[in-house]
Amino acid sequence: MTDRDTSAGGTPERSTFVQRLIRIGSTDIIRVIVLCVLAGFVLAAFHVNPRRLWVDFFGTIAESWGRFIEFLTHSVGWAIEYFLLGAVLVIPIWIVFRVLGALRNR
Repeated sequence: MTDRDTSAGGTPERSTFVQRLIRIGSTDIIRVIVLCVLAGFVLAAFHVNPRRLWVDFFGTIAESWGRFIEFLTHSVGWAIEYFLLGAVLVIPIWIVFRVLGALRNR
């Protein structure tokens, strides 16, 4: 009998907690595989070694977090540097166009 079968009284049978726990469908397996691959990509982006993660979980996480902060500060510094470099060219040209536009609309 399955969960959808009805007993003699006409009410559906309720499955137990253990039955619901061990019931695994193909979509559950696919979902777990996809999540494992995504988690692997994220951990690889932070250069986490799975062997070190098993041996020294908190040390590995702390080291990866430090690398992430270093990457973040480096990226912000890089963005600011290129913003200023572009502003040296864009701001004067923008000012010239604003002045020319204001002169045209007199």
